[in-house]
Amino acid sequence: MLEKSTLKFLLVDDEPFMLKLLSRIMSNLGYTQITSCESGSDALDWLEQPDYSADLILLDINMPEMDGVEFVRELAKRHYSGSLILVSGENERMRQTVEKLGQTYKITMLGHLQKPVNPEELSKLLAKWVPPWLNDYSLAQKVDYDVDQIRAAIINNELVNYYQPQVDVTSGKVVGVEALVRWQHPQNGMVFPDQFIHLAEDYGLIDDLTHAVVEAAFAQTRIWRDNNLYQEVSVNISMNNLNSLKFVDYMTTAAANAGIMPSDIVLEITESRLMKDLSASLEILSRLRLKRFGLSIDDFGTGYSSFALLRNIPFNELKIDQRFVHGVASNNTLRAIYNASLTLAQQLDMKTVAEGVEDREDWNFLRSTGCDAAQGYFIAKPMPAAKIPNWISNWEANIKSSDLCI
Repeated sequence: MLEKSTLKFLLVDDEPFMLKLLSRIMSNLGYTQITSCESGSDALDWLEQPDYSADLILLDINMPEMDGVEFVRELAKRHYSGSLILVSGENERMRQTVEKLGQTYKITMLGHLQKPVNPEELSKLLAKWVPPWLNDYSLAQKVDYDVDQIRAAIINNELVNYYQPQVDVTSGKVVGVEALVRWQHPQNGMVFPDQFIHLAEDYGLIDDLTHAVVEAAFAQTRIWRDNNLYQEVSVNISMNNLNSLKFVDYMTTAAANAGIMPSDIVLEITESRLMKDLSASLEILSRLRLKRFGLSIDDFGTGYSSFALLRNIPFNELKIDQRFVHGVASNNTLRAIYNASLTLAQQLDMKTVAEGVEDREDWNFLRSTGCDAAQGYFIAKPMPAAKIPNWISNWEANIKSSDLCI
């Protein structure tokens, strides 16, 4: 974090009084390099001058001529690399929407504030600032891979599974892990699935990729069983895997060959793609459940036909997507969505798992709601299988000596 006196701020608001008030608040907080503009167009003109820049912009949403939504779009067109805080009298849902817009444009959004601004809340958001070269968007320099490279990665056994623990919210006991595939690229290092899964789906490689993930996860499950580490192992399944009726036989044979029971495994179905053949998919999922594989509807509420899937398929677990979990304690909209998802799962007698538990506030909120299990960086990041036993020992020791659980 740089010294406060070195940070450059741009305040954009059509109300002169508000600009003066914000400037005074920021001066009291120790920030000195502050520029004010009374319109979006003036602010853009200022930013385009060769010797001027802004590490952080405080932006009003509702302004005449160029409103804040337009201004965010213009910032994106100019590849603005700094951070943005929304300051507005608009309601929370409107501020959330514009914040989400900024995120889709890959602008670093530190948050939003209601007018009149509370200095303490502003200080908390400003404390989140990091230099542009350290933020997530700057780090996400992705390489474009092609289908031949993905095929070679599968053939050469370059795909590896990492495992993220899931814990019981009430007791803190570790109840499962989710297998998350990574590509250990020989030159580029660790490659995350968002850079190659879609290629495997688009070019007919998803079955081969899934087989690699499944067989490694099943073998690891047997190792944990042999060492008395009894927890469920979740594996992600693509909708494209559900196009072949042979998939059920493959899964049951793979479990038998690994020496594990289907009930040891939870298959997470992500609704990010429409089912190509509804009848085949329904048959496959029904038979998998009859074989006693667990079925989890993953990323609930973010893809296609969530309620239709719940109606048609015998899921026994619902995963509440991280977009509805992190920050839920202080966000009325997220809380309404979270509570609706939780209530629905409970009424259908389904286990609930909350993803994206990033901090103590998220965790404490879940404890008050009756959610069954949780996963997220507050608990643990995904890790190689070899690190799981030691992590469990440390986690359970910490749980006993803390107030994290009841």
